[in-house]
Order: sequence, then C-alpha cells, then structure tokens
Amino acid sequence: MQPAGDTFRDARRTRERWATYALYAAAVVVFGDMYLTQPILPILSQEFGIAPATAGLSVSAVVLLIAVASVSYGSLSDSLGRKPVMVWSTALLTLPTLLCALAPSFGALLAFRALQGLFIPGLTAVAVAYLGDLVEPRALGAAVGGWIAANVAGGLVGRVGSGLITDVYGWRGAFGVFAALTLLSAIALAATLPRDAHHMRGDWRAAYRGMASLLHDRRLMGGFIIGGGLFFGFLGFFTYLPYYLTGAPFSLSPGIVSLAYLSYLAGVIVSPIAGRLSERFSRRRLIAVGLGVAMLGIVLTLIPVLPVIVVCLFVLCTGMFTAQAVVPAYVNVAAPHSKGGAGALYLVFYYVGGTLGGVLPGLAWQNVGWIGVAGTCLAAFVIALLADWLLCRE
Repeated sequence: MQPAGDTFRDARRTRERWATYALYAAAVVVFGDMYLTQPILPILSQEFGIAPATAGLSVSAVVLLIAVASVSYGSLSDSLGRKPVMVWSTALLTLPTLLCALAPSFGALLAFRALQGLFIPGLTAVAVAYLGDLVEPRALGAAVGGWIAANVAGGLVGRVGSGLITDVYGWRGAFGVFAALTLLSAIALAATLPRDAHHMRGDWRAAYRGMASLLHDRRLMGGFIIGGGLFFGFLGFFTYLPYYLTGAPFSLSPGIVSLAYLSYLAGVIVSPIAGRLSERFSRRRLIAVGLGVAMLGIVLTLIPVLPVIVVCLFVLCTGMFTAQAVVPAYVNVAAPHSKGGAGALYLVFYYVGGTLGGVLPGLAWQNVGWIGVAGTCLAAFVIALLADWLLCRE
C-alpha cells in the first residue's frame, strides 16, 4: 500500500504538471496573437496604401502597450493573486483579437492591436512568477526553459499560421481563428491552474514600491537591458524580413515567406536545453554565447543566397533563444523580493526594446535596405552583450 505522504506528493506533482501544460498551451496562443501581422505586412501595405515602416506599427502598437501594461500586471499579481490575473486577462484578450478581424481601416486595426497589448501581459508578465511559486527552486530553470519554448512555439504558430490562413481566407480570417483559440485558452487556465498556493496577497501600493526599488539593483538592470536588446534585434530582424524576401532577387509569396518562421523550431529545441544548462553553468556565459551565435546569424544574411539565408535563420534563432531562455530565470533568482514585479520590469524593458525594433529597422530599410536592418539589429545585440559583461557580474 502506498504511504499517504507519497500519494499526496504524486497528486501535487500531477497538478503541477497539468498547470504547467496549461500555461504552455496558453503561451502558444497568446504569443501567436502578438505576431499575427508580422508575415503579412506587405499585404497590409498594399491594402491600406501605407509604407513599410507604417505597416510595422501594427507590430509595435502591440509591443508598446505590452511594455506599458506589464508594470501593472506584475504588482497586481503580487497583490491580488496570479491565477485570477492570468485567467481574466486571457479571456478579455479574445475581444480585441476578434475586433481586428473586423477593422475597417488601418487606424482601427492599430487601435485594436493596442488593446491586445493591454491584455497580453496579464499572462506573459505573471507566468514566470507563477512558475516560481509552483515548482521547487531546483526545477525552476527547466520550467522557465519550457515556458520560453512555448513562447517560441507561439511566435512560430502565429507567424506561420497567419501566413497560411491569409493565403486561403485572407488576413481577417487569421484573426478570427486566433480569437477562438484565445477563448479556449482562458477556459483551460481557469479549469486547470491551482490557486496561488505559495502566494500571500498584500497591499498593492507596497507591491509597487517593492517593484520600483528593484531599479536600483545593478545586476537586475543588466538583465533588463539584455532583454530589451534581445527583443529589439530579434523583432526588428523578423519584422522586415518579409520585405527582404518578397523583393528581388527572391520574390517569394507571403505563404512561402511565412515558412521562414519555421526557424523558430530551433528555439523550441534549444530553450529547454538552455534552461537546464543554466542550473549547471554560469548564466552570464550562456547569455554571452547565445548573443554571439545570434550576431553571426545576422551577419551571414547579408549574403543574398536563399539557402544561406535559410541556414542563417536557424543560427540566429539558436543563439537568440539560448540567451532568452536564461535571462528570465536569472532575473527571478537575482531579485531579492517582489519577484512578480521583477518579471514585469523585465518585460517592460523587453517590449520597449521590441517597440523600437519594430520601427527603427524599418527606417533603416527604407533608406539603405537590408544592410541597414542588419546593422541596427546587430547594434542592439552589442548593447545586450555589454550589459551582460559590465552590469551582471557578481
């Protein structure tokens, strides 16, 4: 007969496993929502008669609002509890996603995309802190690595799915499909996540003060800057990649271009591995290695040969997601308190970097072409590497 203590532990592990799976599945859908317009920017440019950098605002609008709203959600989860924040924000995300499918103008589309950005961080800014509460400390690296892999898979599903659905049903159909998936994700979170077992609710004002005090921590600031540099370079690269590949000498269709995002599969594979390695090796070194590999991938895309570019995309994703899988766990462990707030601040810097990455490389594209996009993205990775070297040291 199995001892009662073992039965209890087995039941707890089962609940933790299903909760983790539900979080990962929701991440796939929510991150898919974020990137729906990225592979179809040339189509939006044609339909609404707008320049590439203007079309890129359909990505930046989401990213900017995520950066602004993340501050609220991190401390809100420290005060009210993580599960209700994640469930309700995911449910509310369904509405603006559906409204995007009905947008009568590009201005309306931008407004609805911004509304998406208000609700997305209710999940993305809270999940790592929830995992930190849910799993044992020695398992956190692997859990966060899995979370990043789910984020990567979401970016892949959103981009590839959007391109393929658009080829058949138009870009509005892509938003309709993902609105339904978002609602299903909210229902799954409500049914599966345990209540915040390790969380003690408190005064929300104290939670915000605790979060603000983290800005004085040098090592945490290094982690925040790394996040911003990572997302600037990565988002800028993949936002303007469709213009590069649909033009001469490649002249690929939107559906084929969306397949370029299959390179994200490298991230799905390496993120859990990097998360586990971070429990054995220096996180700073893993971040530096990832950044170096990503920079090599960007440089080699300057060779205008399609097979070379395909290989470079996988190299870039391998390096990017090696670093990205490690930084959130580094921030969570380095934060002396207010871990929900620390995760939120990381996402603020991360998405502010992405907001700039959605616009500045576009201006470089309009002036000097792909070499300008590559140069601005490389500069962001260099800044991240300097932050890792100078700020994150013990």
